[in-house]
Amino acid sequence: MLSEAIERHARIGRIFRDAQAAKEALGPAESREWGRQLRDQFPLEDHATWSVPETREDPVALLHSQDETRIQELVPLRHKRMAVSPFTFYRGAALIMASDLSHTPSTGITVQACGDAHIANFGMFMSPEGRMVFDMNDFDETAPGPWEWDIKRLVTSVEICGRDRGFSKKERNDAIRLCAQSYRTSMRNFAKMGNLEVWYDHVDLAELLELLSDDASSEDRKQAKRALKKMRSKNNTRAAEKLTEEVDGHLRFKSMPPTLVPWREMIGTIKWGNTLGSDGAMRLLDLGLAEYRDTMRPETRNMMRHYNGVDVAHKVVGVGSVGTHALVVALEGTSLKDPLILQVKEAQESVLERFCGKCEQAHHGQRVVEGQRALQAVSDALLGWCSLPDENGRLRDFYVRQLWNGKGSVDLSVIDAEHLSGLAAVCGWTLAHAHARTGNRFAIASYLGKKKTFDRAMVKFARAYADQNEADYQHFVESLKSE
Repeated sequence: MLSEAIERHARIGRIFRDAQAAKEALGPAESREWGRQLRDQFPLEDHATWSVPETREDPVALLHSQDETRIQELVPLRHKRMAVSPFTFYRGAALIMASDLSHTPSTGITVQACGDAHIANFGMFMSPEGRMVFDMNDFDETAPGPWEWDIKRLVTSVEICGRDRGFSKKERNDAIRLCAQSYRTSMRNFAKMGNLEVWYDHVDLAELLELLSDDASSEDRKQAKRALKKMRSKNNTRAAEKLTEEVDGHLRFKSMPPTLVPWREMIGTIKWGNTLGSDGAMRLLDLGLAEYRDTMRPETRNMMRHYNGVDVAHKVVGVGSVGTHALVVALEGTSLKDPLILQVKEAQESVLERFCGKCEQAHHGQRVVEGQRALQAVSDALLGWCSLPDENGRLRDFYVRQLWNGKGSVDLSVIDAEHLSGLAAVCGWTLAHAHARTGNRFAIASYLGKKKTFDRAMVKFARAYADQNEADYQHFVESLKSE
């Protein structure tokens, strides 16, 4: 049944792509008119509804279909992290929601979708120029897809986060409404801008804090300054200090199982490490880094040739990604005081590809990197991709990035209702910017219009789908008891 559903969605995806291709050549005026016409075909109010389709695929079966391609020893850890709460379950359930969203109304306007645009996947990081910027920071699922799917996943995450924090219905509604309104009005503003203006626009964190400072309390300003200072210190030097130690004159990863396991300790435990061995791992690493350097942008490729890989470890990250092959690599430059820690993370099929058609990139690492470069206002200068064999000798796709480059995120476990609303609004702007860069911003803006109809629809949808997520979470927890 699952394979039949996947093939059905693939056919729908091909039709969807063909229809979209015919609209790509439209100019601004024609696009605006197209957006207005779409409002008649797909009323904004229709986006408010969620009802369980008769042919809905079992959510637990969908999750288990992903488990098949992961390191089996780590699958229980993935399940454990997802079982903590409905919010952690939601973070790992992008495939379930993509399947459900394929049954909801869609205008047919394609963007480079994030694919997993929940509120915890937005945050701060340092640009190559040393600016602190706010943007999306997870692109494992990025692929061409409907813009509606991203905004619906975002607003639902706001509702679920609000429930997790115990906020009132009004407080949650306000946050969702601000998120949807920010997306809608920002898209309208982007539709008035030139192409280069849209491309280079960004949220500079220092400027944002300056704008908010007049309304913020003295304690809020102090916390913001502390957070900014902490983010600036979260760099490669700090990563090396925390994760590595000096052994025989070289950097070696510390042992902090189960989240950080040096390759030398994986031998005899995880099958991948046992198969390759430490010497084989380093030889493969050298080959992988050579391929990675060839995929980098020319201005950084030569610089990377002056770094040498000296150690590798498996590092568990996130919730939904647990069980995929995820490595960290320690490199040395001119000396031990010139470290570089890279993350080499497996890229599997995007959850969107099952329902929107295959991406044009044959390599999923390339898909992630090119999608990130398209969606982010400023991307990591060290992005690239490579292939490495698994324990069975099968080549798997990976993408490469800096482990830390001034990254920071909002602690959603302690956020209050007012700050959740503010964060939701900034996330709405950020998502609109990504979609404006990669899709038909004129048609989307015209379709959404000036009124608050779409904002209200998103409040209703988020509440309905959050209920569905809670039911799926309970079903998932019950299924674990029988394992």
